[in-house]
Amino acid sequence: MIFSPVEIQETVNMFMRQKLDIRCITMGISLLDCADSDSKRACDKIYDKIMKKAGNLVKTGQDIEKEFGVPIINKRISVTPIALVAGASEAKNYVPYIKTLDRCAHELGVNFIGGFSALVQKGITPADRILIDSIPEALASTDFVCSSVNVGSTKSGINMDAVKLMGETIVKTAEVSKNCEVNGCAKLVVFCNAPEDNPFMAGAFHGPGEADCVINVGVSGPGVILAAAKEYKGQPINVLADGIKKMAFKITRMGQLVGSEAAKRLGVQFGILDLSLAPTPAVGDSVARILEEIGLDGCGAPGTTAALAMLTDMVKKGGVMASTNVGGLSGAFIPVSEDEGMIEAAKNGSICLEKLEAMTTVCSVGLDMIAIPGDTPATTISGILADEFAIGMVNNKTTACRLIPAPGKKAGEWVEFGGLLGGCPVMPVSKFGCADFINRGGRIPAPIHSFRN
Repeated sequence: MIFSPVEIQETVNMFMRQKLDIRCITMGISLLDCADSDSKRACDKIYDKIMKKAGNLVKTGQDIEKEFGVPIINKRISVTPIALVAGASEAKNYVPYIKTLDRCAHELGVNFIGGFSALVQKGITPADRILIDSIPEALASTDFVCSSVNVGSTKSGINMDAVKLMGETIVKTAEVSKNCEVNGCAKLVVFCNAPEDNPFMAGAFHGPGEADCVINVGVSGPGVILAAAKEYKGQPINVLADGIKKMAFKITRMGQLVGSEAAKRLGVQFGILDLSLAPTPAVGDSVARILEEIGLDGCGAPGTTAALAMLTDMVKKGGVMASTNVGGLSGAFIPVSEDEGMIEAAKNGSICLEKLEAMTTVCSVGLDMIAIPGDTPATTISGILADEFAIGMVNNKTTACRLIPAPGKKAGEWVEFGGLLGGCPVMPVSKFGCADFINRGGRIPAPIHSFRN
């Protein structure tokens, strides 16, 4: 890949002035060969394999940062969904497995490990149930491990028994971890149509169809796209869209370079490049501010969903022209607590839970990093999950929820998660319940357009 002097100068400006970075390099590691009927032996095998495969991950990332001048913010690991590995054992609780993962994260110096996960879109195995029951204690007793559960897909429909169970699990996790530095729910995401190659936490896991070990890269550039939007102030939407697409192409080229180099140095396969716009609480690194620059008085105003649809589509179009490895989620994230502009919108009332749900029809993921009152019933949480997953199922897209009940907090109060997770006001939830609907259980059938064979 050859870069011209002009491209190099543009990229330097993006790093120095517009907060462009590689948000993460994530090593995906298969643990299928670590399954064992003895859970202690299985944990020993997991530890040995992760330490062997990822021993040079952090150093390699740091070396690339120094040599190329490219900031790589997070070095992460994703592993095979633990329910698939631990199911071979006699264990009745999977906390030892997550503590093994956490030990690896501490010793390797990575930011997060994802994969304390279960795939239950069509049914729940005994191993899946044990893992889900282990989540509250597991997330409260570890620092760097993230958990995810996929409860629906366009092909299978929505497992409403699993949706009910996850509503209850979210409530339990918030309660068990209420005195922890980080609320465990900030490390727990529930999916419909979960991708198997996602490098972003908390939803990253290494899917069963992946190679033994790969490097996946997540690029992020809200500040760069914001600068591009400012250049086209007052121009027609199609002209602005073309400018965003061109900038997404440049961002992706940089990610392709880093991903290829990291994979070569680590001696593993280059998996995918996820070019999602992933914001942070820092000023100038916000997706909400891009939408406002496009012409909205505030994120959540009429026109927000249309503007977000255009932004997401142009990011995808620019990216796929720059790399044949584009995958994962790739679009625009709209987490509340991790986006300075979204935090402001939640404070001033221009955004609400229902508007966020509408926006998720056209963006990367779903209802992400949203604090809700601590006394929200589990069935209401399950209802919110079901609504979001219906969007994903019907539209054949990934949707997810990272909802965080804030113990002792009411709507309008502030809750702090710290660091990259940020903080946000607690958002109000509908006072009308859905317990009878959720308690029916069963499965919402797949939509008619899922039958494509």
